[in-house]
Amino acid sequence: MTNNIIDDDNIDNELVLAAEDCPKDSFAKYHYFSAHEQSIITRLKAHGPVLLRGGRGSGKSALFIETYNRIINVEHILAIYKSLRNISLIRSEGKQYEELLCRIIIDSVKERLNELGLSYDFHSDAEAASLQKSLVYLCSVINRRIVILLDDVAHIGREQPLEEFFDIFRTLSSDYVSLKATIYPGVTNFGKRFDVYNDATVIDIIRDERSQSFGEFFIEVIKRRYSKLLTKITPRSGLTEANIASFLGRSVVGNMRALIKACSFLADKEKLGLTELGECLIYLAENYYWPLLDEVAPKLGKFKPLIKPCKNLASEIFKRVSSSKEDPNEEGSTALYKDSVIIHRDLVQKYLKLLEILEYTGFISRREVSRAMKSGGRGTRYSVNLCNLIEELKGARLTQAIFDNWLEKNDPVEIWTRTSSFEIEIPELNEKEELEILTLGIEKLEKSNAYPYGLTDKMITKLQEAGYTKILDLSEASEEDLRKIFKIGPKIAERIKNTVEQAIWM
Repeated sequence: MTNNIIDDDNIDNELVLAAEDCPKDSFAKYHYFSAHEQSIITRLKAHGPVLLRGGRGSGKSALFIETYNRIINVEHILAIYKSLRNISLIRSEGKQYEELLCRIIIDSVKERLNELGLSYDFHSDAEAASLQKSLVYLCSVINRRIVILLDDVAHIGREQPLEEFFDIFRTLSSDYVSLKATIYPGVTNFGKRFDVYNDATVIDIIRDERSQSFGEFFIEVIKRRYSKLLTKITPRSGLTEANIASFLGRSVVGNMRALIKACSFLADKEKLGLTELGECLIYLAENYYWPLLDEVAPKLGKFKPLIKPCKNLASEIFKRVSSSKEDPNEEGSTALYKDSVIIHRDLVQKYLKLLEILEYTGFISRREVSRAMKSGGRGTRYSVNLCNLIEELKGARLTQAIFDNWLEKNDPVEIWTRTSSFEIEIPELNEKEELEILTLGIEKLEKSNAYPYGLTDKMITKLQEAGYTKILDLSEASEEDLRKIFKIGPKIAERIKNTVEQAIWM
């Protein structure tokens, strides 16, 4: 075993795809918040329980971190931000889950009091009712209200512990203690005692392409993260910063993580025109979206058998959307290229879990819960990502007509139960199925299309030599354990832990 410390220079320059992985001193530089998001932050800072709902990579963590940064030094607030990426939490339920979560909150409160130099000795039993009384009493002693931001609450493959979480969330919330939590759309089990619309304010992160500020927001984001990208626009293309930013944002249905992947691809191009944008869409479809379903599969637990039906459903949706029109390039044709779909509510109910997984992975994004359909009845309207959509178009090539059409508002395709329905077989689920991701070897964490944030071969070899062969082994090791064994620097140890957490949670 070597005694040489592996320093930070050996870390690859990786994409920062998650806000929680962004260095603290760079967070403000790389993040921008629109007027809509500023209003969300205001509501997160205020009194009362809030649930912030959004898909994978939609920006929930960024909003929580920004809120925390804004209130951390406010004298009348005791602010706490805590990510619940805890392997013990997702493997427990019932009383054990309650004790673990309460202990995490208790320790976080103690740590924050110590950071502020407040000498009060906070203590409580690891039980929700006792913790609620202790928190209220603490507010009276330090003359502050408490805002607790709990991130990464939901796990797409584990629904059982969430019922316990929302019981605790409801118990701890009071006039003095404001709890906020991030959740996924549709995949959250609130339990029987939690009334989601009465026991909390639910805020959806929806970057609607129809809003006037949509393009402005993505221009700012692109300039902060890739300052030179928009300077590569081909002069004779007729493209502008505004329509390119709107198009890229629309292509990934407003998802921030997918946008960063798109900009990273385009940053390596010498120029920026329709050809490069088209190549980018195809690249994301082949190397980001479809591999993402394979990445998600081992963390779905009992829902893993739904991945194949999800792929079939996605293919059907994109085929229906792409084939619902005449070619605008044909003489005399005025039809638009469609980019959204209304699915009849009966079909939504039938394929609910499949649609939730597709929304989680960014294939679709819900825009309206109940919209009247021309063919009768009501349905849910989803925007579809343009990357997978262009795969289905004739020639799979981005033309000026397609570019212009997709930036305009057009009527959605309708999928109805009688005339345009489809049959996708749903397999039976094993309720006792555990998360497969924990049993996989750490070689699964190697950098790839499915794991763009993965570890290098050198790191994996060193971990295996030290006896860390399974992802579960790494999840249970602390950064201190890794540093002690490998004599590595703190940033390498942090990167390893972040990679494991991303593999399990995201």
